[in-house]
Amino acid sequence: MEQKKRKHKISYYITLAILLVILYFVYQYYQQNNFNDFVRSESKLYASTFIRDNEVKYTAKRSYKIDSKDFNDAMFYKKIKVNKNQPYKVTCMVKTSNVQAENENSGIGAQISIEGTTERSIAISGTQNWQKIELIFNSKDREEVNIGFRLGGYLGEAKGEAWFSNFTIEEGITDNNSEWKFACFIFKTTDVNINGKEIKLDVTRK
Repeated sequence: MEQKKRKHKISYYITLAILLVILYFVYQYYQQNNFNDFVRSESKLYASTFIRDNEVKYTAKRSYKIDSKDFNDAMFYKKIKVNKNQPYKVTCMVKTSNVQAENENSGIGAQISIEGTTERSIAISGTQNWQKIELIFNSKDREEVNIGFRLGGYLGEAKGEAWFSNFTIEEGITDNNSEWKFACFIFKTTDVNINGKEIKLDVTRK
């Protein structure tokens, strides 16, 4: 009887260990593929890999990584609501590895852009450490825009690896001065610096 109980206990612990391992891998898969409502888009389907990277990241949170082995135009984008005829500034941190454009057009690389338009930030190519890039645009008569974090460009494609982190969007003041007022954030979980004070925002449930 005692031997039978020990066997049951061993079987229980083995089953529990297997379940914990399965749950761990399921959790890791979820974390790698949780894009927080960002849509993945590419001109050549399945030519690029999109993941949340826990190894290369700017903060403690996973970065958004695009890996294109072949030339492609790939991006994460998210639809946001904007007020008409208002200036906006979008920023993020970006890191690149072996990013190469298919031609010499300077508008191809890792960048911020508005999907379906030529509006974009500078494009980062080559191998570069984390740096801040920004896109300033006017909403004109639009009420929604698709903000994209892109490896490629409106005028061509790129290959290599790009990591994006710390996404923010601010609405400007329309009286032509240089001040900006805080409006909203694209990313649900992020940090921001306002008037010299670092504020941590987290409105997602962990």
